[in-house]
Amino acid sequence: MGRIYYIMGKSATGKDTVYKELLKRRPDLKKIVPCTTRPIREGETDGVEYRFMTVEELEKNLRAGKVIELRTYQTVAGPWNYFTMDDGQFDLLETSRYLMIGTLESYEKMRQYFGAQALVPIYIEVPDGIRLRRALEREDAQKNPNYREVCRRYLADEADFSEENLRMAGIEKRFGNLDLGQCLYEIEKEIGSRAD
Repeated sequence: MGRIYYIMGKSATGKDTVYKELLKRRPDLKKIVPCTTRPIREGETDGVEYRFMTVEELEKNLRAGKVIELRTYQTVAGPWNYFTMDDGQFDLLETSRYLMIGTLESYEKMRQYFGAQALVPIYIEVPDGIRLRRALEREDAQKNPNYREVCRRYLADEADFSEENLRMAGIEKRFGNLDLGQCLYEIEKEIGSRAD
C-alpha cells in the first residue's frame, strides 16, 4: 500500500528545507504540490513550493469538486487561501509513496479524505525563540518585509499546534530540527521503517 508522508509544524521550523532535502535524497517519494491564492514570495517558483492561483481559479476548482481541503487565513494583507486538489497527483496512491507539506488542519482533512492508514505524520519542531529568529531573518530577506504577518503567524501557530490539537490528531512522534542532518536521518529512518 502507498503512503502520504505529511510534513507539518509551526512556521519557521525548517519544514520547507526538510521537504526539499527529502525530495533530493528520496527519489522514490512523489512530490505533491499544494495550491495558494497568496502572493508569491521572492525565491519561490510557481509549481515548486505551491501552485499560485487566483481566487477565481480556486472557485472554479471548488465547483468542479476537485478541492480536497481548503483553509482561509485572514492575514494583514487580506484573506489568503491554501488548498489541496485531487487533480491527478494522487493517481498511484495504491502503490506509490508521496511527500507533502502542510498544516495540522490540512493533515486532518487529508486523513479524512484518504483514510488514516494512508497518511504518516512527520511533525517538525524547534524551540520558540529559535523559530521566531528564523522567521524574522526570512522576512528580512524579502523586498517588502511584513513583520505584522510574521507576528500573526507566530501567534496563530501557538493555537493551531497546541498540545491538545496535536493529541487529538494522533501526533505522537516529533522530529527536532536543531541539526538538519540529524533531523533528516530520523525522518528517513521513519520513512524506511514504514515501507510496505
